[in-house]
Amino acid sequence: MISALEQISPSISVPNASTGTNGFIRSLQMRGLSADQVLILVNGKRRHISGNFNVIDGPNTGTEPADISLIPMSAIDHIEIINDGATALYGQEAIAGAINIVLKDKRKGGGLHIQDSGYYAGDGVGINGYGDYALSLGKSGGYLDFAAQITHQQPTNRSGLTSQANPLGPDVNRALGIPRSMLETVSANGAIPLGDHAEFYTTDTYGHRDVSEWVLTRLRDDTNNVRALYPYGFTPIMTMSEDDFQVNGGVRGTHLLGWDWDAFVTYGRDDDRIGMTNTLNATFGTASPTQFYDNSTIASELQAAFKLKRRFTSAFMPGETMVELGGGYRHDTFQVMPGEYASYANGGVRVLDGPSAGALATPGANGHPGISPAYASDTGRDIYEGYANVAFHPVKGLESSLGGRVANYSDMTTVETGTAGFRYEFNRRYAIRGNIGTGYRPPTLGQMNYYSVLYLPTYSFLQMPSDSAGARALGSQPLSGEYSRNYSFGLDATPVDGWHFSGTLYRIAINDRMANSTKFSGAGVAHVLASIGLPTVQQAQYYINLGDTLTNGGELETDYTTRLGAYGTLRFQFDMNIYDTEITRFAPAPRVISSMGLQYFNPYAQVNILKVSPRNKENLTMAWMWKKLAITVQEQRYGNIIYIVTPTDPSRLWTTVRPTFLTNINISYDIDRHWNVTLGADNIGNKYPTRTNRGAIGPTNVYKYPNISPFGFSGGYYYASASYRF
Repeated sequence: MISALEQISPSISVPNASTGTNGFIRSLQMRGLSADQVLILVNGKRRHISGNFNVIDGPNTGTEPADISLIPMSAIDHIEIINDGATALYGQEAIAGAINIVLKDKRKGGGLHIQDSGYYAGDGVGINGYGDYALSLGKSGGYLDFAAQITHQQPTNRSGLTSQANPLGPDVNRALGIPRSMLETVSANGAIPLGDHAEFYTTDTYGHRDVSEWVLTRLRDDTNNVRALYPYGFTPIMTMSEDDFQVNGGVRGTHLLGWDWDAFVTYGRDDDRIGMTNTLNATFGTASPTQFYDNSTIASELQAAFKLKRRFTSAFMPGETMVELGGGYRHDTFQVMPGEYASYANGGVRVLDGPSAGALATPGANGHPGISPAYASDTGRDIYEGYANVAFHPVKGLESSLGGRVANYSDMTTVETGTAGFRYEFNRRYAIRGNIGTGYRPPTLGQMNYYSVLYLPTYSFLQMPSDSAGARALGSQPLSGEYSRNYSFGLDATPVDGWHFSGTLYRIAINDRMANSTKFSGAGVAHVLASIGLPTVQQAQYYINLGDTLTNGGELETDYTTRLGAYGTLRFQFDMNIYDTEITRFAPAPRVISSMGLQYFNPYAQVNILKVSPRNKENLTMAWMWKKLAITVQEQRYGNIIYIVTPTDPSRLWTTVRPTFLTNINISYDIDRHWNVTLGADNIGNKYPTRTNRGAIGPTNVYKYPNISPFGFSGGYYYASASYRF
C-alpha cells in the first residue's frame, strides 16, 4: 500500500528501508518534509504513532511516524490526500498535509488475494495473502467488515565482498539488504443503528510483526569476539517483535438541534521489542549468552473527542454554508523499557586471546547493546484542543473557508493556529484556489526521551535524550516545537473533455525546526562518554531546534483519457513534484560545543535534511483497458541525492546518487466476474543506484550501494497474483 501511494501521488515519497531500526518499518514523506510532519488518519480519526524511533541517518532520521502498513490492504476502500488546510481541521502537526485512510463499509461480499514475488537476483521471495468479508448486522442497515493480511518477506543481500582476510572467505557480510519479516494484521469496521438518528460504530486494527536483519560480520580476530564461542567469527542478527493495535468506538448521529454530531474514544498502542541473536557480550567471556533481549519502546495515545457539523442556507449567499466544531482531550505516552542485565552490562572480562589479548572489549550485546535501567523512561503528555471551521460562498463561483485550532500541551505551551482558503470557478472548465495557514508540531515524547547505542561498520554513536546528563554536558537546550507558515496557489482545469490538469505552487516556512544535532566527536566528547560509562563509543548526538527552514515547491498532475471504440480506452497520466529546502537561520551553538571547536549542526547533519531525499520525482503512466484486459506501463524518474557513509568523511568521499529512470509494468486479466490474475514487474530494467564511493566504505565494502537510495538497492522485482471476489 505504501509503495502504491508513492506511485499515484507526486507529493509523496517513500524512502527505501535503511539499516538498524530504520529498516524495520517504511515511512512516507510529503512535499519533501519529514515523516513526522504528515498526519495519518483512519476514517477521519487520528492514527497513533509508532514506538519505533528512526535513529539511523537518512531521509527520516529522528522521526517516529505512524505505521500504515499495519492496516490490512483488503480493509481499505480508498485513500484521501489532503495537502491544504489540514492543520485546522485535523491537527496542528499536519504541516505537510494529512492522509486519510478510509476503510470499507460494505454489507455483503468480500474477496481473497494472494501474491508471489521476488527479485531478479533470485532472493527476497515474498508471499502476500489478504482478504475481507462483510456482513449485515440486523435489518436496519448495520454492517461489519472484517479484513486480514499475512505477508512473509525473505531477505535480500547486496553487500560487497570484503577485502579483509578471513577463513569465511570474502562473501561474509549481509548487512546491506531487505530484512526478513513476517507480518499479520486484522481489522474490523462496523456500525449498528441506535434508533432512527444515531448509530454506534467501531474501527479496530491489530498487527504483529517479526523482523530480523543481519548486522556487520565480526571476523575471527575482532576485539569483541570470543573465539571459544565463535572460532571463525560471527554475524549478529538484530530482531524486532512488534505488537500494535488501535480501537475506536463512538456514537454519531443527526438532528441534534439541527446538527450532525460524533462523540468517540480511540486508543492506540505500539510495542516494539528489540533483541539480538547469534552474538555475544565479550566482557562476559565464555560465559556470555548468545542471544539477548535489549529493550522495548512503547508509544500509546488515548483520545476522547466530539465533533459537530451543520449546513446553513442564507438569502445573502448563493450557496450553502457549512460549520464544523470540535474539541477533545488526548494523552500520549512513551516508554523505554530496559533490557536484560547481560545485554548492557560490563562483565569485567578482557579479551582472552588472539592479537588483542588483554584489551578492553565493548560492553553489551554486540551489534546493538541493550538499555540499562539508568536510561529507561516513562513519560506522558496531556493535550486539550478545540477547533472551528466554516466554509461559505460569498459570491457565485467562489467558495471560501476559515478555520482555527487551539491546543494546550501540558509540557510545552498553548498554541493557536489557523487556515484560510478559497476556490473560484470561472466556469465548469477552469478554477483557481489558494490557501494560507499556520501549524505547530511539538517534539514527540520519543524525540525527547529515546536512548540508544549503535555500532555501525565504520563508527559507533550514542543517541541521547535531550535532557539527559550526557546531553546537558554537551550543551543541550530544552526543546521547543516547530511553528510553520504554509502558502499555496493552484489551478484546476479541464481544457477539453477527457483532459484534466492540476498544478500547485507551495511555500512552507518552519521556525525552530527539529532534527538531530551533529554527531559530536573528539577528546572532550570522549571524556563525557567515558563519564557515563561508554568509553568505547566514538560519537554522540541529541535532538535540537536547528533553526529555520524554507521549502519552495510545485506539483503537477495531468491526465488524458481517450476512447478507442472497439479497442477499449487509453489513459495517459503525468505527475511531478519538485521542491527545494534551505536553512535560512541556524540556532547559535552552545558555549561548550564552541569551546570544543565543534559545529552544532555541521554539513553532514545538514545533508540529512536537505540532500537525502530526491528534490524532484516524475511519473509518466499509460494504461490501456480493453474488455477484460488491462495493461499499465509507468516510467518513473528520481532526482539525485547525496549519501555519506561516515559522519567524518570529507566531501570528496560523498556519493552523489545520479538521477534514475525506472520502468514498471502491470498486466491484469479478468477471467470472469469472480477471478482475476495479474503479472507485473517494478524496475523491469534491473537498475541499481550509483555505486558508493569506494574510498568511503573501507575494507569491509559492506555498503556497495547507498542504503538510502529512494528506489531501493535490490534491483528488479517481479510478482504474480490471483484474486477471487464473492
